[in-house]
Amino acid sequence: MMRHWQAPSCLLVLLFALVSSEASTLDDTCRSIGASKKDIGYDYCIKFFQADNASATADRRGLVVIATKITREEAANIRKRIDALKASGTDKKVSGRLSGCRMHYKNALKWLEAAAEGVKSGNLQKAKMNLTGVILGTDTCEERFRELGVVSPLAAEDAEFSKGCSIALAITTML
Repeated sequence: MMRHWQAPSCLLVLLFALVSSEASTLDDTCRSIGASKKDIGYDYCIKFFQADNASATADRRGLVVIATKITREEAANIRKRIDALKASGTDKKVSGRLSGCRMHYKNALKWLEAAAEGVKSGNLQKAKMNLTGVILGTDTCEERFRELGVVSPLAAEDAEFSKGCSIALAITTML
């Protein structure tokens, strides 16, 4: 028979084991990403997921959904930055490139949502296709500025956004 003082300590041990195993999913996932994607690394992966407290207890499917949520927020913020840049009176060629990038980020919002739905429904091919499309669109946005011979005013944002999408794609590939 269990004594009254034993019940809380057993419950604490069980709770600690549960939290430790769940937290290790994030840790293990970021270690795998860090090993396979040197441009992202373990520390960046952990920092990326700190934007959403639910990542500490999520399984890998949940981590993909969280990653798409974080990157959707980034895409919306980048669209606002593009609008501000365009409003500040950039030259016509740069403004045209910014319009193309804005369209990409508008589409990215839909594709990221579709990727999350694909993961939730078990359609991983759909998720991978959508995430790959988002990453390619970001590359295209940057390429257009290189073609123009100017440094992209979105280079830093595009790089961060692309890393987040790459994290989501890497985890989807692990599923």
